Amino acid sequence: MDKIQLEKVDFEPGKSFKLFSPRLRNTFLWHYHPEVELVYVEADAGIRHVGSHISGYTQQDLVLIGSNIPHLNFDYRLRSDYQQIVVQLKEDFMGTAIEATPEFAAINHLFKKAANGIAFHGETRAVAVEKLKQLPGMGSFQQLLGLIEIFNILAASSEYTVLNNDELNLQFFLKDKIRMGAVYEYIDKNYNLKPDVNEIAAKVNFATAAFCRYFKKQTKMTFTDFVNQYRIDVAKNLLMQDKNVTETCYAVGFESLSYFNKLFNKIVGINPSEFKKEWVDRN
Repeated sequence: MDKIQLEKVDFEPGKSFKLFSPRLRNTFLWHYHPEVELVYVEADAGIRHVGSHISGYTQQDLVLIGSNIPHLNFDYRLRSDYQQIVVQLKEDFMGTAIEATPEFAAINHLFKKAANGIAFHGETRAVAVEKLKQLPGMGSFQQLLGLIEIFNILAASSEYTVLNNDELNLQFFLKDKIRMGAVYEYIDKNYNLKPDVNEIAAKVNFATAAFCRYFKKQTKMTFTDFVNQYRIDVAKNLLMQDKNVTETCYAVGFESLSYFNKLFNKIVGINPSEFKKEWVDRN
């Protein structure tokens, strides 16, 4: 049941951070690492899955992830071209300076909040991303100063969402990240078929009723609701890839077009046709 990877992050000699642009869209990489990570993705739509939180993003995402929080690679299942920039920081990034230096107090607080995962939006994201895109062309020292500036911008902002608000639930989740990794991988492989709660319960060594209680405690959703949410997130992606509503409905596992429309409307706030039209009009 080992379905989660401990990623070993290698740093260049003399550097306290790693700046790179991974391309893993065909890999379901449910993983964790002790390093703090800042992820920027520019894409039509994708899946944001950090700790016990799962949702979709469109066009852009900027997320700060704390140490050892399991997460899925943000470029998973992206179907069109995309840009991704990832920064990984050593656990002792800047040594004790962040805690000891008053000027770094806000950044220190930001890193502590990142223990629950933070997604940024609005003008904050736009400004931070513009500076992030400039880093690859700089020398190491200038990159370090640029990162500190970016973290200072994020630390001063109120334009953010904490992804895992229930700290007790997150800690319970972290202790059981291997089992939850197996559950998520099963859902990803079977969402368009007929995911069987009895089958996945057996895979992770639970009686079905016990698994249902366990899953709801972990995700705050029933297994069926979670699968449907996952299907709708994939459906949004397909619609933005110019699939029509009918083929999207069946591609993500729904057998009734009317039910798909109703559920999509309930989760997204508009029906699939309206969602597709709005996307086309914006682009």
